[in-house]
Amino acid sequence: MLYSLFLKNPIICTDSRTCPTGSIFFALKGDNFNANAFALSALQKGCAYAVVDEAEYAIDDRFILVDNVLESLQQLARYHRQQLGTPIIGITGTNGKTTTKELIAAALKQKFDLLYTQGNLNNHIGVPLTLLKLKHHHEIAIIEMGANHPGDIKLLAEIACPDYGIITNVGKAHLEGFGSFEGVMKTKAELYDYIASDGKLIFINKANPWLAEMAAGSKLTDSAKRCEYSLEENDHTLLNYGITTGCSPFLSMKCKDNSNTFYDINTQLVGAYNAENVLAAVAIANYFGVEAEKIKQGLETYTPQNNRSQLTVTEHNKLIVDAYNANPTSMQAAIQNFAQMEVENKILILGDMLELGEQSDFEHLQIVELLEQKNLNTVYLVGKEFSKTNSKFEHLPTVNELIELIKKDKLQDSIILIKGSRGIQLEKIIPFL
Repeated sequence: MLYSLFLKNPIICTDSRTCPTGSIFFALKGDNFNANAFALSALQKGCAYAVVDEAEYAIDDRFILVDNVLESLQQLARYHRQQLGTPIIGITGTNGKTTTKELIAAALKQKFDLLYTQGNLNNHIGVPLTLLKLKHHHEIAIIEMGANHPGDIKLLAEIACPDYGIITNVGKAHLEGFGSFEGVMKTKAELYDYIASDGKLIFINKANPWLAEMAAGSKLTDSAKRCEYSLEENDHTLLNYGITTGCSPFLSMKCKDNSNTFYDINTQLVGAYNAENVLAAVAIANYFGVEAEKIKQGLETYTPQNNRSQLTVTEHNKLIVDAYNANPTSMQAAIQNFAQMEVENKILILGDMLELGEQSDFEHLQIVELLEQKNLNTVYLVGKEFSKTNSKFEHLPTVNELIELIKKDKLQDSIILIKGSRGIQLEKIIPFL
């Protein structure tokens, strides 16, 4: 019944403040709200039906009473996905999954009618909402899958039923939820587990030992279920092979086409660590038969957004803004890349890495030691966690206090790396630089 109503009203609404005419409202519950209470309002504003899970709110035939609204949303999305049969690429990873998703989309859009996760809608609600936007005309879908706790990827894979999978990498993130790095690996590997049992193929960075271990543990030993790519020199015979040729500040690469001929890709991404993400997109586009010329066009015209590996030029400085999120792995990669850049007047503004649990003190100290090893001296550290390190660098408890300092001591003619967890809100400093 619910699916037939969805086919007639194919717009899903979860916010009672925005109710398109003819949509279906799903009354989801949160820690601080119960949307069942807003179901009638959603109908009055334009929704055709409201899905609720508390009988007292189902007052007429416009209300659909279910046992659990969230599970009904997920089940509807899975069923819709299965009815259409669209090839789906599932993507997860500790770092770079959103950028890689965008790069894959940029390449595949050159040949295919594509649906892909918008923004960061990669959780137990965002994934089904994306799947429910699938139409018959879509030829491929890319579904991003995020995880904070064990079992998250397993759940999302069972909803999306991906045919193909890619894990960008694994690193130290959300340790508070996972408990350990091993917990991160096990959870991300749930995507490999799904592909091994009910999918077609994984795309895997051959040079990443953690991914190789995870794939082996998932019984993905059949070479027919793998498409490998690598930046390592000893893997140059691979079809999906790339070389980093420059990063000052934008990343340039040489990658192979399907005839084993190298071609140049000059991206608008900052950071050599993005080379793996670019090569992943090349490998997937190669697999699906996109011509090298079109892959190049798609990747070169992609411009990063949302403070991810983004170069911003102001009246006074050049800013490398990577302030959407941070964890020890991505922070170290950003610092090492910045240290290697052959430019003058380098400044770092680094914010706390959140959700590290018991490992937080140790991981922040490791970052401080890396800064000292790289002789990076002009550094502003923002947040309570960095303050515990008692290092020689400037410490500010909040970004607002940093703003006040910058107002007095203006920074000019510098290249500035801005990197930190989203909760520190380092993007607030940009207008003052």
